[in-house]
Amino acid sequence: MIYGAVVLALLVTLTLALVRAFQGPTVFDRALAGNAVGTATMMLLAIFQFISGRPEFVDLALVYGFLNVIGTIALQKFFRYGDLGEPGGTEGERR
Repeated sequence: MIYGAVVLALLVTLTLALVRAFQGPTVFDRALAGNAVGTATMMLLAIFQFISGRPEFVDLALVYGFLNVIGTIALQKFFRYGDLGEPGGTEGERR
């Protein structure tokens, strides 16, 4: 019973975050909403593990959480610097 209430609350949170991701007035609102979607999905995977009794889903939730953090950092770096990395080659080879 309690798992059903938690899943319902997470689905409502996920829906509201998706609405914010699509309607966000700024790109930062959309990035924050994307992070919230990732967090809610990670928690849904953890709850599904408790319901099904399969511990593999905790591993999936952790990997998804790590990918969520890496994606958020990459997005912030892209918006701050305009690219995700330096071009190849040495300093002398660049124009």
